[in-house]
Amino acid sequence: MSFQPPRRVYETVLYAEDLDATTAFYRDVLGLRLVDSSSGLVSAFRVPDGSMLLIFDPRRSCVAGRPAPSHGAGGAGHVAFQVDGPELETWRARLRQLGISIEQDRSDGDATGQLYFRDPAGNSVELVRGELWPD
Repeated sequence: MSFQPPRRVYETVLYAEDLDATTAFYRDVLGLRLVDSSSGLVSAFRVPDGSMLLIFDPRRSCVAGRPAPSHGAGGAGHVAFQVDGPELETWRARLRQLGISIEQDRSDGDATGQLYFRDPAGNSVELVRGELWPD
């Protein structure tokens, strides 16, 4: 049997003690589709490319005996979402309209650009235009 590397990242996990506020942020600000939040442990979002973003309460995800191994992280995490070319300007305006502080704006009109801001849990959220990494 031949070894093949994984095809894509299936799910990304961030942690937030205030699960309700952080869930509302990803649903209402970023417009991600919430597919599960029934447990009080995790909120699960479907990203348009089919991948999943999971937001876990770190106090509950580190408890042993759950169906998945315990896990958690200390400090702020980071997630980056890709947007199409002209959408970055639309996002900049939307974030400002909603009173969300843009921590860093690295878009100078070229083919690439990035906006950085924080979710309610302090995680770094990045919107990326173009391809930042070499093939």
